[in-house]
Amino acid sequence: MLAAGCVFLLIVAGALVTSNDAGLSVPDWPTSFGSLYRIPHMVNGVQFEHTHRMIAELCGLLTIAVAVWTQKVDRRRWMRVLAWCAVGTVIAQGILGGLTVIFYLPPAVSTAHATLGQTYFCLMVSIAFLTSRKGVAAPEQLKPSGPRPALTTLAPLTVAAVWLQLIMGAAFRHSGIRLLPHLMGAALVLGMVSWLTVATLRRHGSVAELARPAKALLALLAVQITLGAASYVTRVMWDPATPAPLTSMVLSTVAHVACGALLLAVTVLLTIQVERHLPAAGFEPWGEPLTLSPQGQAAHSISPLERRADA
Repeated sequence: MLAAGCVFLLIVAGALVTSNDAGLSVPDWPTSFGSLYRIPHMVNGVQFEHTHRMIAELCGLLTIAVAVWTQKVDRRRWMRVLAWCAVGTVIAQGILGGLTVIFYLPPAVSTAHATLGQTYFCLMVSIAFLTSRKGVAAPEQLKPSGPRPALTTLAPLTVAAVWLQLIMGAAFRHSGIRLLPHLMGAALVLGMVSWLTVATLRRHGSVAELARPAKALLALLAVQITLGAASYVTRVMWDPATPAPLTSMVLSTVAHVACGALLLAVTVLLTIQVERHLPAAGFEPWGEPLTLSPQGQAAHSISPLERRADA
């Protein structure tokens, strides 16, 4: 949870860099003004850019710690793989961040950097949940109900729609595309998220593990639409005539980016819960619940799939 929270702060810090036009305030990488350890004078855009780098370093260290700890105590093979994927993601994220400086903020690289940051956040949130008490306990198995499409199909499609919309938003912020594709993506996300949440509440509204993230998703969607409108007014209508970014534009844009990250993360969590409670017939990907050994170390019962693989 600590690592996931730091990654969220990293996304906010990155949005502050972009919104304040501070991407090249520190002109070199991987050093900062020629040093790997000295803190430069934190003035103007340097305070945003160098703070972003320091938070990124902290996130990298925490992610490595999570991966090593998971490797040591968690017997779920796919869980260990997921933790090391997070390490690979943060390394790639750091390289992309360096390339944005070296090549003077190319829109394609900057967009990839922002998109991978959102993906990294979702990985860490997923790891935080899947290693929690609820994440390692055996889920209640529900019978699919309601018309097609099944929630196990609708939920991943919604994740894909939100993720693609965040790519559009990042491309627009970094001047890679015009506003229209982002607005079209917003309309798609509005429809998909509304469809998923209404279907979830109608079919399984009495199941707290599904109802809570669905309700949170609806609330975040309303906030995100409001922040999107505020970002458009302050960035497109007010900001072009000013010599420096307006405070209102910075606040609304950063909040819009942060809420978008939370929207994607909650959609991923809802999808995980749907897959846990409504598994495909004949497939149990989550294994059995976590148990503690007498020595206090975490251990998992071996699932039937793992027994066959070991044999």
